[in-house]
Amino acid sequence: MRDFQMPGRSAVWADNGMCATSHPLAANVALDILKAGGNAVDAAIAGAVLLGLCEPQMTGIGGDVFALVKPAGSETPVALNGSGRAPAAFDAAALRAEGHQTIPLGSAHAVTVPCAVDGFHKLSERYGKLGLSDSLAPAIRYMREGVPVAPRVAFDWADAVDTLQGPGREAFLVNGAAPRAGDRFALPKQAQALEAIARDGRDGFYKGAVAEDMLATLRAAGGVHTEADFADASATWTTPINGSYRGLDIVEHPPNGQGAAALLLANILSRFDLAALDPMGAQRIHLEAEATKLAYDARDRFIADPDYMADPSYLGRPELAEALAALIDLGKAMPTPPPGTEAVHKDTIYITVVDKDRMAVSLIYSIFHSFGSGLASDTFNILLHNRGAGFTLQEGHPNEAAPGKRPMHTILPGMLAQNGRILAPFGVMGGQYQSTGHARFFSNLVDFGMDLQTALDMPRSFSTPEGVLQVERGYSDDVRATLSDMGHNVVIPEGPIGGAQSIRIDPETGVLEGASDPRKDGCALGY
Repeated sequence: MRDFQMPGRSAVWADNGMCATSHPLAANVALDILKAGGNAVDAAIAGAVLLGLCEPQMTGIGGDVFALVKPAGSETPVALNGSGRAPAAFDAAALRAEGHQTIPLGSAHAVTVPCAVDGFHKLSERYGKLGLSDSLAPAIRYMREGVPVAPRVAFDWADAVDTLQGPGREAFLVNGAAPRAGDRFALPKQAQALEAIARDGRDGFYKGAVAEDMLATLRAAGGVHTEADFADASATWTTPINGSYRGLDIVEHPPNGQGAAALLLANILSRFDLAALDPMGAQRIHLEAEATKLAYDARDRFIADPDYMADPSYLGRPELAEALAALIDLGKAMPTPPPGTEAVHKDTIYITVVDKDRMAVSLIYSIFHSFGSGLASDTFNILLHNRGAGFTLQEGHPNEAAPGKRPMHTILPGMLAQNGRILAPFGVMGGQYQSTGHARFFSNLVDFGMDLQTALDMPRSFSTPEGVLQVERGYSDDVRATLSDMGHNVVIPEGPIGGAQSIRIDPETGVLEGASDPRKDGCALGY
């Protein structure tokens, strides 16, 4: 239990239903859907789509979605992969010939076909009760009326102004500048696109005027996307992958998401006695940082569209985790990327909903970098993601960009289970951080016995792929000095590291316990 004389927030407890997400309006809309007779899928879609207005730098219908769903009456989750594919005319060789070593973040080449809308359609069709139209109705209203900009959103907005280009600047800036906290922001043109989806389903987005609007934007920016690319967009149902951490079962989304990296990271850390360490100490940060370097190096070598991976199960092999753990020096930092492992960013939203029948949804929905590609369509103001930047241009790599291929994704929804029962849907935002964030979350629970809210409140650190160890201000200067002495390039990040939410289903009573990260504006709400 937290110290009530110290700053903090309590977990939220409820019986009938709960939502935890990064903006209170979205959490409230999700609860309204539950109270109106909808289920967790209906509510998750409603809250997620509204977040495209409340947090437009993070997400929107021009992005992708991944979800885990535990159906009511079942303890076996299913996974939905709503990530888009590169257009049929994509040519990696042409980009290399132009001198590109990576796909430019703000280019049309970074825009794979947005797949979130088809993902929402499939979720609603298979598991929803009310229908997609009812789930979209709250977002349509708020898109027209507008919402006050929340403080964390204003902070992020101001930091990403230069990403926006063309119609994107007109739609997502106010008099050429980022809105301030409390300013009202609306997207009335995007409301019209949502009305088309509510009326015509996924065809309202992938065919007709809305699709033509996005295609015109992409072609004007040099894209090779076609009507057929959009018409053929399709989210796919798949099977989650599973791992464990000291008796706690972990459910992750399979490739092309980075869930396999989270499981590998858990396997590496399980070789060390973290419970014997100070949870706020330098040694724990060091171990997590070194394990992250190794797991992410493996991720970047192997994870891709599963249709292009030679052995999708490779990262889950115990012998790989054992070999990588043996490379860690307890007193010295290794370089990034780590040597000798050849053999062995970033914005998003997360929403989780559990309903009265204990259907549970863990859903993550993203446009990748802040404001995605910065390209927005002129007629409907649909902001297009830059998930294609998750490809590599390295010839022959499993994740090399290619026609009809899905890039490696950083977003990953998760669930925890124990004794054959789903215990908690959870998710961690923060682009590259997400696999490390998963490991830190369940390590806080298992190794240090923290409750759900405390596990999210705890200060964070992250060894970035660029070789920097970010250490939040919640740690002491002594800890940072010790890490520097160990060879880490330590910095205090300008903004907080990620964000997270979770809902725990008590296995004995069925009572719901919700927690929401104070690094975001959101909350957990129940009834």
